[in-house]
Amino acid sequence: MRRSQGSQRSGAGAGGHRAGNLPLELNAFVGRAAELTQLGAALGAARLVTVTGLGGVGKSRLAARAAARTRPRDGVWRVELAAVREAELVEYAVVEALGLTDHTSRPPRQVLLDHLSKRQLLLVLDGFEHLVDVCASLVGELLRRAPGLRVLAVGRRPLAVEGERLFPLAPLTEREAAELFADRAAASTPGFTLHDGNRADVHELCRRLDGIPLAVELAAGRLRALSPAQLLMRLDDRFRLLTGGGRDALPRHQTLRTAIGWSHELCTPEERLLWSRLSVFAGQFDLEAVEYVCGGDGLHPDNILDVLGELLAQSVVTREEGPAGVRYRMLDTVRAYGADWLGATGDTARLRRRHRDWYMGLATWCELDWFSPRQREVAARVEAELPNLRCAMEQCLSEPGGGHLGQYLAGTLWFYWVGCGRLSEGRHWLERMVLLDTDHERSRLKALWVLGYVAILQGDTVAALAALAECRERAEHSGNPLAVAYAEHRTGCLALVTDDMARAETLLRSALDRYHEIGELNSNVLMGQVELAMTLAFQGDLPGAVRLCEDVRRVCLDHGERWTLAYALYVLAYAAWTEGDLPGARRLLAECLDINHVFNDLLGTVLAMELLALVTAAEGDAAEAAVLQGSASRMWPSVGLPLFGSAYYNAPHEQCEATARERLGDERYEECVRAGERLGRQAAVGRALGHTRPRLLGALPPPRGLPEPPDMRKPAASPTRKGGETTG
Repeated sequence: MRRSQGSQRSGAGAGGHRAGNLPLELNAFVGRAAELTQLGAALGAARLVTVTGLGGVGKSRLAARAAARTRPRDGVWRVELAAVREAELVEYAVVEALGLTDHTSRPPRQVLLDHLSKRQLLLVLDGFEHLVDVCASLVGELLRRAPGLRVLAVGRRPLAVEGERLFPLAPLTEREAAELFADRAAASTPGFTLHDGNRADVHELCRRLDGIPLAVELAAGRLRALSPAQLLMRLDDRFRLLTGGGRDALPRHQTLRTAIGWSHELCTPEERLLWSRLSVFAGQFDLEAVEYVCGGDGLHPDNILDVLGELLAQSVVTREEGPAGVRYRMLDTVRAYGADWLGATGDTARLRRRHRDWYMGLATWCELDWFSPRQREVAARVEAELPNLRCAMEQCLSEPGGGHLGQYLAGTLWFYWVGCGRLSEGRHWLERMVLLDTDHERSRLKALWVLGYVAILQGDTVAALAALAECRERAEHSGNPLAVAYAEHRTGCLALVTDDMARAETLLRSALDRYHEIGELNSNVLMGQVELAMTLAFQGDLPGAVRLCEDVRRVCLDHGERWTLAYALYVLAYAAWTEGDLPGARRLLAECLDINHVFNDLLGTVLAMELLALVTAAEGDAAEAAVLQGSASRMWPSVGLPLFGSAYYNAPHEQCEATARERLGDERYEECVRAGERLGRQAAVGRALGHTRPRLLGALPPPRGLPEPPDMRKPAASPTRKGGETTG
């Protein structure tokens, strides 16, 4: 938020001393309630608090508001250092701000020490980042020799003084940024209000401006000529668009470019070079990626950590921690500024190729490590790197001769598309990649069988058949036995979900034999065993299905594999339910559901929910079974065709519904289903696992006998509808 420049001395404080010189607020202070509370607590706990953050993020306004809430005996005094260019003038600026008059020969620092030694006041040093060394020296000595002094420093980097407590300020939330936009827009464009017709555009605008208050205010000022929708359309050239600002604003805050440029001016040549090169990253990135992509040609890899540390200190880069470990991020506005500089050096194409190469290597490593105890970490890593992987694939599509690299990258990420709830996005990239003509057959074949796999799990039989047929034909022609095995495997999977059990068994057995001959062993191969087990279970060979899945479970435990294990547990639970072992089925399904939920595997989750509903009905709780069915029905639209349109997969659902309707009656059953449909996925899984399941008021006895197999004289469905994001 822009600071107001006019300042006004407050009235006399205790002992006749003036109580401060904080500026009066000339417009509304929007949001930041939590930050105000936290900053107030920090000021109460430490004598030196430094608010850091990017230019235009609202540091000065927040600090002034927090300082105004304090009540030191001798007031709050603000020193604006932005206009001070010479280090030796800093002490004079503080003397002047405090309103001190001294005609002796004493140096200004001594004047300050004498004045502050017995006073209790808060000194706000604003805009010190270009004078950090002299300010650090002054603040350190003042704090040591004036026990009643507290300092609130405001700048783009820390002072690095002993006892300093840092308060990094993030941009506004999207909601707060929209409130700020509406307030400033109403001031500059009378009659402006947020309404259903512009609310979505305003929120998107604030999101793309990173919630930086300065950028939001400058955008609001443009409403005199443009609508929010028009502003969005022109935002790609944000530095030209967002100019203006009030005449009373600091010069460096009158345009977004100069606000960011002020930080750029404070950087060394190495820091500016790294800033520009970091602009090729999207979203988060880690140190190893920075060292590979940005090193060389004027920036030695051994120096990158130190240079990156300086950019962190200056709030150009922020540090974040998450499931994938310590990572870094640049706001889009900061990245755009760096990209302009990178373009001016003519080095953009080279950096983007290095970026692409790094993420191709990362995808290759992650595919290999998926079949290991690090599977969960791999999922978190790819989730964190998804924006960069998207950029890498776009680079493959845009660069002449890069098509085979894109096919390789999109195919290599199969484990993420099908294992972590991203089928829809995977389908998008794979379809774009297989349209490219390349001379690298292996990459194309991999993309084809992965596309077929994705289409199967979405319920798109026609697209799956086309991709797998092309894959097998080209693989046989080029003599690629591995691609033949994968094409045959996935064709067998397609036969399974379209109820052709005899063909599914033949194809899956053949594919597993091919894998064995080649020496292939990974999650895909184990999934082939699970799918074969499912065909046996559906055909009544439960012992054969159990033997296959117990073997899969053993191999999974040996290798630390969890994702395929969940599907093996599903088949074992199906067998346990069929044999009447309801406690065993529930235990297996609970573990299955827990694993699938961790991986965000929607298909595995909803299949487990469907079978768990039947187990619950068989245990006698028809109402809870109906609730679980309702929660599953809410998930299916995000997965694909419910139960693949398969009579075999649908049989447990139909039996559960019939049992629940008989015991509850149609009206009560529908009521319970609707209750389940209102549950979000997190709540539904928690309930299914028993975390929030209500106490039973009296279970009905389980039904006698086992269900009849589905009537396979009915034609199998041949779905073509595409589903949403899912897994397999």
